[in-house]
Amino acid sequence: MLFLVHPARPAASDLAAAARVWWESRDYDVFVDRGPDPAPPRGVYDFAVSFGGDGTMLRTVQKAFAGQTPVIGINMGRMGYLTVVEPTGMETAFESLVAGDFKVEERMVLDVAIRHTATHPPADGHGDTSFIALNEAIVERTAAGHTIRVAVDIGGRRFLTYMADGLLVCTPTGSTAYNLSARGPVVSPNMRALVLTAVAPHLVFDRSLVLGPDETVTLTLLEGQAARLVLDGSRVVDLADGDSVLCSAAATAARLVTFGERDFHAVLRSRFSLADG
Repeated sequence: MLFLVHPARPAASDLAAAARVWWESRDYDVFVDRGPDPAPPRGVYDFAVSFGGDGTMLRTVQKAFAGQTPVIGINMGRMGYLTVVEPTGMETAFESLVAGDFKVEERMVLDVAIRHTATHPPADGHGDTSFIALNEAIVERTAAGHTIRVAVDIGGRRFLTYMADGLLVCTPTGSTAYNLSARGPVVSPNMRALVLTAVAPHLVFDRSLVLGPDETVTLTLLEGQAARLVLDGSRVVDLADGDSVLCSAAATAARLVTFGERDFHAVLRSRFSLADG
């Protein structure tokens, strides 16, 4: 078992300690990651359990993705959009896991590659890099009061050059996160699609684009203000003029544990306190 615990929430640590006792009493090995840097030992895990909010859940998905480990979220946060179990129902959920009474829902993730220019190599010396993101990749300004210029290519062809506070590419799962705050569309998590949304754009065309899963979106930072790449709200990479960020649908999906039928529309109404009439 792999546990990821929010490092600043004592209640999450306490609950994880109780969960560890529960699993170890049933002869399971447990590795606890309290972040931000510890890496779990290589190996195969039955499940990865997130103790925190949606941010911890996103970090858990990143840690579990390579091994295709199913992820279950115990909600210790405020929104809890990605988590499926409340603390009071933790042991019941664990019993269902042991009994095999659960489902695994596959969610599309982004494959995000960074291409640095030869004239501006990265400060860490690692060269071109790639990551995955369950929610979104955002190229955003770092200096207040200034916009950035970003050239957008779709499928290898130039679409537009944007002047904006930032641009984001999100998955259907991420459409209810930063994308929603930027007035982007809500997309069913059952779909495979990429959504391109500009944050505070300075041009007449200010609509989001919903793109097919076979289309690659390339964001190239043009001369001017400094910018950075933010992945799922946490991982940050500084960008220089000419650096490009390539976003595409990953061939492999993230695997999220659910119990029974999970009604996306009901979750949407509940989490955002939507009333009918």
